[in-house]
Amino acid sequence: MNTDNKIRGNGDIWFDLFAGQFRQREGQCASVKVADGVLDGQAARIIAVVPDPENHYPRAVKGEVGLLEGWTLGQMVNEAIQEDRDKPVKRAIVAIIDVPSQAYGRREEAFGIHLALAAAAGAYANARLAGHPVIGLIVGKAMSGAFLAHGYQANRLIALNDRDVMIHAMGKASAARITLRTVEALEKLASTIPPMAYDIANYKTLGLLEELIDVADPKHPTQAEVQTVKAAVTKAIETARREGVMLNNRLGSPNRASTSLVRERMKAEWNAA
Repeated sequence: MNTDNKIRGNGDIWFDLFAGQFRQREGQCASVKVADGVLDGQAARIIAVVPDPENHYPRAVKGEVGLLEGWTLGQMVNEAIQEDRDKPVKRAIVAIIDVPSQAYGRREEAFGIHLALAAAAGAYANARLAGHPVIGLIVGKAMSGAFLAHGYQANRLIALNDRDVMIHAMGKASAARITLRTVEALEKLASTIPPMAYDIANYKTLGLLEELIDVADPKHPTQAEVQTVKAAVTKAIETARREGVMLNNRLGSPNRASTSLVRERMKAEWNAA
């Protein structure tokens, strides 16, 4: 294990755990790590967004997904699609996810961060539709537009069961401001409304997670814990190959009953027309 894990992001740590022996791709921006290799018999490309203190854009130094990251993610995923175009079995794409936010800044907005993040999300969707099993492994924060760009389009999502692992549209302080509440009041409300909650256990009740895995300390996992996570990712790859490219597996949770009802009524109206 690395001795500097306390100052490294979870995404960086788990990228190395998965791709330490893989062939590292070079030449892209330093905040996007990419490696190709074989994961338990499955060809795979591992991708992570990591902190870069020397990032050209100051708003993206802590692992945020900004202009460079969005365009680079799109390029790295599209590259895999092109390279595997004529192969009967497409390599898996594993997104290691620990992204605190998209990069907020005037330059980012002026230079079209919405286009950069859309390029990344579109590439992941295209990879899935082209037959690449796309697996998202959430090892830290999966927040806001950063998660939409890096991982949300996955066939299957797996998360570590840890208090610092969270998925949400925005941070607590921002959500409190926009709802005119204190953070304490927001947390109280979220305890009764699962989609508003920040803890990963509540998120799982929405039906979007394939698996939630206990790891005592995500920054210092045991070898047994690492093997458990790798086995879960391998299983998810096999399931994605078997069940196809759509995301129907995300439907059916009791906490998404209204979503299912709306979908059924829209389908009925569409067929009637």
